[in-house]
Amino acid sequence: MRQPTNNRHLWPVWLALALWIGAWNASAGESPTDREVPSGAKCPVCGMFVAKYPEWVALARWSDGTVHYFDGAKDLFRFLANPERHAPGRDPAGIGELYVTDYYGLKRIPARSAWYVAGSDVHGPMGHELIPLAHEQEAREFMQDHGGRKLLRFEQITTDILSALDKTGEAP
Repeated sequence: MRQPTNNRHLWPVWLALALWIGAWNASAGESPTDREVPSGAKCPVCGMFVAKYPEWVALARWSDGTVHYFDGAKDLFRFLANPERHAPGRDPAGIGELYVTDYYGLKRIPARSAWYVAGSDVHGPMGHELIPLAHEQEAREFMQDHGGRKLLRFEQITTDILSALDKTGEAP
């Protein structure tokens, strides 16, 4: 005859599982714009710890929910120019949402709709940086106030511009 089992000793396991599922469900609908950068997150381009520079954060969210954090828009664009190098084994077609941090508002904004100023006197964590702004007028004012050389849209940013920023601090 089979003895009845006592499952009371399993309650900590069930509780932990329920808490984990609840936390996973809560974060599943969370936008990457709402998340804090994990303290151990490193930029896949330069290896810098990104959480140290929250005002410069850029990120790429893959279709599977994986997020790569960057220490500035410039490294995000370097990543996009060669994702196979910086995320080996990942299919670049799986890159979904892209965000940068607006210079004035310090909020994450869609990278594809941002305005970028190149060649200004404002430096990011890695030196000369692309400065993202949410609105064209703000970008033009920023250029006047900070000696910006070029106003760019997402699709205009090339590896030549990124290289020029590193070499001379100016956009070609």
